[in-house]
Amino acid sequence: MKTPVTPALHPAARLLSQGGSATLTTSHWEDGVDPVLSLSRVSKSFQPAVPVLRDISLQVEAGTMVCLLGPSGCGKTTLLRLIAGFEAPDAGEIYLIKRLVSRPGLVVPPEQRHIGMVFQDYALFPHMTVRRNIAFGLFRWPAAWRRTRLAEMLRLVGLEDLAERYPHELSGGQQQRVAIARVLVQDPDVILADEPVSAVDPSLAVSIVTLLRDLSHESRKTLLMNLHSVDLALGYFPRIVGVRDGRVRFDLSPDRVGPELLAELYAGHRDEERQLERLRDGQNPLGAACRPLPGFRK
Repeated sequence: MKTPVTPALHPAARLLSQGGSATLTTSHWEDGVDPVLSLSRVSKSFQPAVPVLRDISLQVEAGTMVCLLGPSGCGKTTLLRLIAGFEAPDAGEIYLIKRLVSRPGLVVPPEQRHIGMVFQDYALFPHMTVRRNIAFGLFRWPAAWRRTRLAEMLRLVGLEDLAERYPHELSGGQQQRVAIARVLVQDPDVILADEPVSAVDPSLAVSIVTLLRDLSHESRKTLLMNLHSVDLALGYFPRIVGVRDGRVRFDLSPDRVGPELLAELYAGHRDEERQLERLRDGQNPLGAACRPLPGFRK
């Protein structure tokens, strides 16, 4: 069944940034590309001479879904935090809808970027019910519209019957659905998801990734998700950006990401290397839920 599109965001919720922004003409972008998100030679270090990200350039068109794939510690989370405005780049520029939002000395605050972020640890308020967690931040909206929006979001993520429960009364998968709903209710232009399925079992991982993917597709939102799970990335995303040691190593469709390329991406990372070995032996934990992976035994 097709997932319904959420109602349009009330105009009162749109935040307009004043000052410190720059609009570029299309001549600054690759021919034929109209990106909602663009990074140009972005670098970041937290300690001198220890770069976390090195010269990252990336363009993402509106309404597309991209997976950042790579081993733990490769810089994926830092990249999302830079896009969201939680960190400042040491070099390079970040644009959202052709508006400059980050460069050294200029960082537009996260609340003025119209970006939603789903965190790895859910980041729910333990003293608030499901309903209040999702509605957090909507207090400035008209009450009638707020009730309609909240009811629609609870239905979309399948939490209507759990609206009055607290986070500790929910499973990990249910908590992640609350976190997703809290982001989507704001109707962001770009959704960032930082390892949203790292703490759930494979079957729940499939349902959460599918939910995020389908809701993003139906509402024509841009989705950028961090994963280190090869089967989920190749099975559910049309574009894979491989990241290792703070650099983009490849930017390809999943049918072009084969075992050799993945072996290079994960070399020296034992957990992920074991994952590749299982896939080569046809032991995909997602089973029939995942499409056949290129170059691996079915």
